[in-house]
Amino acid sequence: MPKGLVTLFGGSGFIGQYAARCLVKAGYRVRVAVRRPHLAGDVRLAGAPGWVDIVQANVRHRQSVDAALEGADAAVNLVGILYEKGRQSFESAQRDGAINVAEACAAAGIDRLVHVSAIGADPEANADYAETKGEAEAAIRDILPSATILRPSIVFGPEDDFFNRFAAMSSHPIASVLPVLPAIGGGDTKIQPVYAGDVADAIANAITRDDARGNTYELGGPSVYSMKELYAFIGETIDRPKFALPLPFFVAKPIGLAFGTAYRFIWPLSSGILGAPPITGDQVELLKSDNVVSEGALTLADLGVTALESIEAMVPSYLYRFRPYGQYHQRSERA
Repeated sequence: MPKGLVTLFGGSGFIGQYAARCLVKAGYRVRVAVRRPHLAGDVRLAGAPGWVDIVQANVRHRQSVDAALEGADAAVNLVGILYEKGRQSFESAQRDGAINVAEACAAAGIDRLVHVSAIGADPEANADYAETKGEAEAAIRDILPSATILRPSIVFGPEDDFFNRFAAMSSHPIASVLPVLPAIGGGDTKIQPVYAGDVADAIANAITRDDARGNTYELGGPSVYSMKELYAFIGETIDRPKFALPLPFFVAKPIGLAFGTAYRFIWPLSSGILGAPPITGDQVELLKSDNVVSEGALTLADLGVTALESIEAMVPSYLYRFRPYGQYHQRSERA
């Protein structure tokens, strides 16, 4: 017998597919609310027929949010963007969309809301991404004090946009013959990558546990790395070692601003035909601060998630395709 119905906004994305599986496993029916239902068919595999439904909703449009919450017992908001394109701005998707979801939950009498934010969210941040995440958190706390806020570090898994991106850059026909990768700010920024499955477990537990209501948790993996260390790990994993060439922030920022502006306003870049921008000015700004769990913060362990996956255990299983000769290529032995 299902425990109830959870509406999962942004549920067809990277984390959403893991979250849907965990929620079904925990006994909940899941309604996946997405902008383009015809592209979200894979998420149905998260559960047996009848356990996962897909509906159209856009968090920027309040009416569709209200409709997606009809009859729901809880909600999860996973909507977020890494760069702006067209009408998808940080303000509309991450701040205004989150406010719409919280207000709709309050109006419907739903007091179980899990909002997935990010480490570094701060209304006073210099980066628009972190600023709008922080503004969303503050608004949600005013609208629905019982909401649970989760702040993950960089999330990894087979479909991630972090390890896959840097591995793809290293194996590009041009980059593959170059011995370096640019290390913005010297590559000293600290990261605490967390596995998507562990984040999904945290989401399901936050829905289930009464003691999670009203709390904010920071989610990080078992180890902290500098960007230079992650470059070295990726290079070793795909047998394409690169030297991290320091690129000062004052040089990287205008390059990122140029890419970010082009990918937001110039078609076909803004349509996504050519993929994501290699870097944006906002992402350069984010790299000026470490992305690790704060001292004294509530963590995954406080949500009952303790057996955390490491990048060493998981990442090689999906980066093998970037090796010079594929999965069965034997990595070079280096002293």
